[in-house]
Amino acid sequence: MKHSKEFEPDLLQVHHVPHSMNDRAALRVVKTMRFFADRFFANRYGHRAVVLETVAAVPGMVGGLLQHLRAIRHIRDDQGWIKELIEEADNERMHLMTFIQIAQPSRFERTLIMVAQAVFYNLYFFLYLLAPKTAHRVVGYLEEEAVISYSHYLEEIDAGRVENVAAPQIAINYWKLPSDARLRDVVVVVRADEAHHRDTNHHFANQIAKGVHS
Repeated sequence: MKHSKEFEPDLLQVHHVPHSMNDRAALRVVKTMRFFADRFFANRYGHRAVVLETVAAVPGMVGGLLQHLRAIRHIRDDQGWIKELIEEADNERMHLMTFIQIAQPSRFERTLIMVAQAVFYNLYFFLYLLAPKTAHRVVGYLEEEAVISYSHYLEEIDAGRVENVAAPQIAINYWKLPSDARLRDVVVVVRADEAHHRDTNHHFANQIAKGVHS
């Protein structure tokens, strides 16, 4: 997911209005997670990104695995879902590898990463197994919040409250950024990735709701 352009304001404010009880529950769960993240990390956006991407790298792999098994079980074409979900997981992993170099998480935060991943993996696995539409909706809302968080990160960089350090080499290689790229350039492309994942997961949830894909 190698995007480079900055999004127009209206695209950054995309929000799926919940239409069902499950949608509202998904949004409530994500808003609760956002509340605790705001309290714990405050304005430490680099550290917030590390934990966020640890969790964000799970759904694509879980969804890809279960869609793979479902396609085999029902002997049907997956309509490109498996590839899209696995690519999403790998993209989020690259976000994590990038921000680990920027934020340099402490031992405590690395422990938090392991705990968050273990808990979220198991919860999301069973959610996707039992209610895939809701699982995709949760991810869609998580990505909405990610776009907002990275927009705030950009605001902090532009205001000079966060140092616009040199981009890690891993980010320059992955997104094919200029050799003199800075943190701001990284946040822009990461935010674009998250907006893409947001739209993809809401689309997948809509397709399941319509009975187009089960």
